[in-house]
Amino acid sequence: MQDMSLEKPDRSIGAAVVTFNAADVICGCLDSLMELHGCRARVLVVDNASNDETVAVVRNWGAGRLDADGAPLLGEEEPGGPRSGAQVVLLHSGINRGFAGGVNLGLARLAEEAEIKHFWVLNPDAFADAGAGLAILAAAKKQPGYGLMGGRVCYAGPAPQRVQIDGGLVNFWTGVTSNCNIGRDQATAALPRAEELDFITGANMVASRRFYESVGPMREDYFLYYEEVDWALRRGALPLVVADGFIVYHHAGTSIGSPTIERMASPFAFWFKYRSRMMFMRRFRPLALPIAMGYATAKAAQLALQGAAPQARALLSAVYGLPAPKAVRTRLSPDAQRIVFGKDAS
Repeated sequence: MQDMSLEKPDRSIGAAVVTFNAADVICGCLDSLMELHGCRARVLVVDNASNDETVAVVRNWGAGRLDADGAPLLGEEEPGGPRSGAQVVLLHSGINRGFAGGVNLGLARLAEEAEIKHFWVLNPDAFADAGAGLAILAAAKKQPGYGLMGGRVCYAGPAPQRVQIDGGLVNFWTGVTSNCNIGRDQATAALPRAEELDFITGANMVASRRFYESVGPMREDYFLYYEEVDWALRRGALPLVVADGFIVYHHAGTSIGSPTIERMASPFAFWFKYRSRMMFMRRFRPLALPIAMGYATAKAAQLALQGAAPQARALLSAVYGLPAPKAVRTRLSPDAQRIVFGKDAS
């Protein structure tokens, strides 16, 4: 008897990929999503008003391509505009809404399609292993009441066998987050138990429809960093899941200068990380906020001694609510500045 699952791939996975100046990496991400084994993901590329060639690159990537049903693979939409039935949709956000804002726009659109049960948030500078889709579906079948699902994220280069994160932990006194198994050999590092984790990385994370409908969207006031930590801590009794075989490779920090093992974070990344950390602590552990601020101040002193004065200044300005450095403001569009700084945007 013929295996009908091969004729009708499971389409219950919807992927939201938020882009901002991702022209150099987005094709690798999209290619990997088209090459998933045993399932056909519905993909929304939410472009946060990139000012590079990202939109043109996505259009060129989709030009002339047909999906498995012979229809155009790529469609385009504006928020609130006509809906495309294409497998891959380029959704123009109109402004830089930050990571959570872009994700929320994509998830809201995917949630309109009742057949989608699993919402996959994937960074544009990441590419999935071909077995990732089947790993998601297998883990969901094993634990259908899950809240958020993660897997293994490895560095894409220069050594792709090294783990970037297998899930995250939070120090609730300092607000510092840590990556499980960072830098370890993926061939020998064991996956952590899900109950030992505090959150799943936003670079590669799957939310169940039940989670999305009960918890709601990500909080957008973080703009960058800690959105997924906040989201996970609001899950209630819905468990985290770590899926075996759910592997992606991540270039890391291509648009905002996030740190890698070999590279220190940019002042821009430092400012947003510490701003979001203080916001997170006020929200979840307000009594520990003075400790978190003291720890951050000591970190700034360490950076200054290492010769990283711009990073130290950015950190302190974020922690103590001082005006953001010019290096931060000038990288944000006027619309993004209004979102981040409100009435102080000018």
